[in-house]
Amino acid sequence: MELIDIDKEYLFGTLTSLLNIPSPAGYTDQVVHFVGQELQRLEIPFIVTRRGAIRATLSGGRETFLRAVSVHLDTLGAMVRDLKDNGRLTLSPIGTWSSRFAEGARVTIFTEKGPFRGTVLPLKASGHTFGDEVDRVPVSWNHIEVRIDHRSRSQKDLIDAGFNVGDFVSFDSTPEITPNGFLNARHLDDKAGVALVLAAVQALRKYDVAIPVPAHLLLTISEEVGVGASAVLCGDVAEMVVVDNATVAPGQNSWEFGVTIGMMDAAGPFDYHLTRKLIGLCRDNGIEYSRDVFRHYRSDSASAIEAGNDTRTALVGFGVDGSHGYERTHESSLISVAQLIGLYLQSPPTFARDKDGVSTLNGFPHQPKRDIIQIEV
Repeated sequence: MELIDIDKEYLFGTLTSLLNIPSPAGYTDQVVHFVGQELQRLEIPFIVTRRGAIRATLSGGRETFLRAVSVHLDTLGAMVRDLKDNGRLTLSPIGTWSSRFAEGARVTIFTEKGPFRGTVLPLKASGHTFGDEVDRVPVSWNHIEVRIDHRSRSQKDLIDAGFNVGDFVSFDSTPEITPNGFLNARHLDDKAGVALVLAAVQALRKYDVAIPVPAHLLLTISEEVGVGASAVLCGDVAEMVVVDNATVAPGQNSWEFGVTIGMMDAAGPFDYHLTRKLIGLCRDNGIEYSRDVFRHYRSDSASAIEAGNDTRTALVGFGVDGSHGYERTHESSLISVAQLIGLYLQSPPTFARDKDGVSTLNGFPHQPKRDIIQIEV
């Protein structure tokens, strides 16, 4: 195995393109086409499910063992819930996030007559009009509205313009990369994961690095609403590494400058052996890493297991401060995770036995055990 060099220009160019493509869960066709075209350019074969999840395949030496790396293309967003009498829109969130982080955002509303631009505002947005009352507006989706960049002062104006309940609303990502490597943007979760996985694969291709077993790249489209990897994962995949954000916050052990290995999330522990394999790859190759436990978080691992897949799963995170809000990461975290994915794809199977869905006890692994304590009666 070799620690591959990641093309930073490719990584950030791809990420910027992804961030500028609206893709709230349920409105992901455009980003599916973009990623599909990039896979074609990299000469990686893939298939697309009915709804748009992508399963690409990297060929490897041992065809009887399959592994996967999973990322998700969908993001948070919103949907029009009501056309208001004042000519503005009420929203319901797509995904789990606070209206606190929707306030002030520039958005696109996708109507059947075409897209409109707008801004999300609290119901009392003008200090000149409401004075101190602007500071007492509750934080909830019932207390914000979309001001549309269109002449609309009534519900009839909205209807005439083509607005409907159920229109999708995407939030501008507004990416900014600072000279010292920080990246601020909405939707780093999980477009940064998509970009770094593509960068890892691009590097393997560029340096003609062979991988020992075939691997699927799974790009799911509904992770933010809880069902991402429930359908696109094949039953014969023995192990899967999910790449997603690692939440940097007080009480967490994630950080923005290396790899974070998830030990457990809200759905339960990740696979003991695959997780420690990834830790070993970091340790043996000088990749800075930390471990973390996520209490209010679930990933494509949960949807895959809940769908009935008997697959070992692990979670690798790039550090994100302010996840599902005003997100920030650092290039060193993205590059480190990309390098780890490159090493993982070069590594042998965690257990060769896992190529069979069921087998005998021969070759089944052990976890550390304590000495048996004899209790005298």
